[in-house]
Amino acid sequence: MASPSKRREMDMMKLMMSDYKVDTVNDDLHMFYVTFHGPTDSLYEGGVWKIKVELPDAYPYKSPSVGFVNKIYHPNVDESSGAVCLDVINQTWSPMFDLINVFESFLPQLLLYPNPSDPFNGEAASLLMRDRPAYELKVKEYCKRYAKPEDIGAPEEISSDDDDDDSMSERGSDSDDNDEVAGKADP
Repeated sequence: MASPSKRREMDMMKLMMSDYKVDTVNDDLHMFYVTFHGPTDSLYEGGVWKIKVELPDAYPYKSPSVGFVNKIYHPNVDESSGAVCLDVINQTWSPMFDLINVFESFLPQLLLYPNPSDPFNGEAASLLMRDRPAYELKVKEYCKRYAKPEDIGAPEEISSDDDDDDSMSERGSDSDDNDEVAGKADP
């Protein structure tokens, strides 16, 4: 089998070539963000989340760390940290899985089939078991409030980690006078 670093690169390339928007931090393949859309026909449909992914040095032999950056109301996601309680990622991970599995299978399944008996968010689990209509209303409220495209940090937050691009774009847009002068000086 390929070395962990080769496998990490291969899985990152597969993820980047897929339909997911991937933003690396300083071109580091150990930590990056993925734009994730709520599954169709779910309470989370229409929601957009920024998912932080950290790959350990031993990936794929050790599971990635996955967490929601913007808020989501779910029994198996810690509301304050965004940490995900998902057995397949945390306990039964296998090198047979890759990053595409995380975003095409594991996270959609988590959102479609919450497990209130193994909660990270006790309040959400209790509400789901006690009053499903109220739980569904709260999920939809969180989606409207915290899971719009502008809530995922858009390019500003992500590019702030990339010093060169951010500083260049800020300098270029600070003053309209500079743009005008530069335009007139060029024949």
